[in-house]
Amino acid sequence: MDAEQKRRQYIDRLEGVVKQMLVPFKGVPFNLVIEAMTGHRVIEFNVGNAAHRRIMDTLIDAAKIAALEMNKQGIASKRVNEVGNKIEPFVRDAISRISGCQAAVPSTSTGKRKSAGYPDIEANIHGDICYVECKTFHADNVATTQRSFYFSPSDEFKVTRDALHFILSFEMYPTKVDFRTSAFKLLTLESLSLDVKHEFNSDNRRLYSGKDGTRLLHEQLIEKV
Repeated sequence: MDAEQKRRQYIDRLEGVVKQMLVPFKGVPFNLVIEAMTGHRVIEFNVGNAAHRRIMDTLIDAAKIAALEMNKQGIASKRVNEVGNKIEPFVRDAISRISGCQAAVPSTSTGKRKSAGYPDIEANIHGDICYVECKTFHADNVATTQRSFYFSPSDEFKVTRDALHFILSFEMYPTKVDFRTSAFKLLTLESLSLDVKHEFNSDNRRLYSGKDGTRLLHEQLIEKV
């Protein structure tokens, strides 16, 4: 086999590996992903467990408090995608207003408080820790295939213990000046079916430098007006 044939064989094998990488994984259980990524177990919610029922009841009460406060103040946002982030403080405050409960932005394994990424809230409910992800939905898209839940591997992951995992999602609707809520859903997450879709990415330094695979063909300043 000559050098050209070896090169072609290498390229064919590499293309095969890349194509295999891009095949999405489907139906991966949430609890398996979390345990594989963090080493911590997603506890299965058990309605027969008194502590679990107390956590559920507390989160329902907190959701009612948060909803009333959201509708009292209104959530101002020019983009509907930003509304979900703006409900988090309402939920944290509502949980913390209930006796024996506290809620905060989760800490990573290094002790750093981190707002970005899953999950949004670490709640202490009468001594039991759980994680709460805050979401919003619209009645018109709640049954669609629009992607609404995702997370990525991280060196600073915010799941640092075995715990129950919940989603607290509020149905939002626009008024003339802000957004309000008309309903909420509390869901447990342990068996949520996940898909994994790989992607290729780059950054601004490599994209615009003209030194890492791109070639800068022209650059020009435009007079500001």
